[in-house]
Amino acid sequence: LGMFKELKFPVPWGHVAAKAWGPLEGHPVLCLHGWLDNANTFEKLIPLLPRGCYYVAMDFSGHGLSSHRPAGCPYHFLDYVTDVRRVAAALQWRRFTLMGHSMGGAVAGMFCFLYPEMVDKLILLESLGFLLAPEDTEAWVKSKRKVIDRLLSLEAKQQTPKARSPEAALQRLLEANSHLTAEGGAILLQRGATETPTG
Repeated sequence: LGMFKELKFPVPWGHVAAKAWGPLEGHPVLCLHGWLDNANTFEKLIPLLPRGCYYVAMDFSGHGLSSHRPAGCPYHFLDYVTDVRRVAAALQWRRFTLMGHSMGGAVAGMFCFLYPEMVDKLILLESLGFLLAPEDTEAWVKSKRKVIDRLLSLEAKQQTPKARSPEAALQRLLEANSHLTAEGGAILLQRGATETPTG
């Protein structure tokens, strides 16, 4: 397992980088590093682990070789969980093992909470995982999972903006906002639309 491969997964602000060891067809294991660390946390550990697995150690956003989030965007805990969901989707993994160190263990625990059907095993190194008061569990899981799923489906649908004539753009705006007058819509479009050579 000494040889590794560098991977890159596109995200809206750049890419998430990762390192992979082992056979592509092996059992998938996603490895999550701790706070201010990076994928190389697992460099010495991976060669000691079972050989039949495909290990992917990702760099969280703003760590290692992954792109930083835009300036002024905080790094929320749930955003790290969303990074994991993005990487799992990019790898087309339906069910996999999660191994997390320290903060990565807390992210892994939160991911398990939100997507239990996707995780077959959780391995925690120097981490408690993720704990929630039992009475909060159901509502929390429902709302957070909705946030992540909605975000990723919106990103998947991102297309280049359509060019319309000024009249068609106004028509579209008025259809979507029945309370707007044509005059109000035209005023909003002055700053809400950009003119290009095609429309």
